[in-house]
Amino acid sequence: MTNSDKSVVSRLRKLIGEGTYRPGERLGEVAVSEQLGVSRTPVRLAFRTLEQEGLLQRAGKRGFMVREFTEADVLCAVEVRGVLEGLAARRLAEQGISRELDGELEVWIQRGRELLAKGYLEERDVDVWSELNRHFHQTIVGSSGSPVIGDAIARNNHLPFAAADSIVIDSEALDREYRKLQLAQVQHELVVQALRHGEGARAEMLMREHAFIGLRYGELLGLGG
Repeated sequence: MTNSDKSVVSRLRKLIGEGTYRPGERLGEVAVSEQLGVSRTPVRLAFRTLEQEGLLQRAGKRGFMVREFTEADVLCAVEVRGVLEGLAARRLAEQGISRELDGELEVWIQRGRELLAKGYLEERDVDVWSELNRHFHQTIVGSSGSPVIGDAIARNNHLPFAAADSIVIDSEALDREYRKLQLAQVQHELVVQALRHGEGARAEMLMREHAFIGLRYGELLGLGG
């Protein structure tokens, strides 16, 4: 998926989260592509991605509709991911991380630092962050020594806004969104620090809190939601 395709996914995710496209509303490729000012191909790909994330569901042979979900559904799905990722981080800290794994985690830490180093956020940065964030989380879960945890997270990711890379960024408030990603970056670095020191309980707590950054931190930064 190209960066432009990811941008369409991000924009649609935001519109659904804001209620612009309401639960039960049918979405057509032509209408949405005209509204977003893009071709039908990235919209078609975005529909499939958002179906996998649980935001859309099939309506007939070719159409899609916005899935009905409540705020409580979203909160529970995010909390479940936090618990599962926290368990993965605790197991990883207790078993110890190899030099190779340490180096891989450091790659994503450095990419986060580089992204935020300029002191502000551009819309295209959202896709870069989403990608590095996905790799960071997958590296921890995939290295925990338990495929059961990964399988459980994969199932949970089919619920709305549950996946780690289901990020919603307000393009009209990029200054405050930048502050949110700064906090997320600090949390990534704290998690890696805890893993390096073998602090299982601390790593678990940090990952559980980190899951809420997209859902709760916006309130503190004047982003709403």
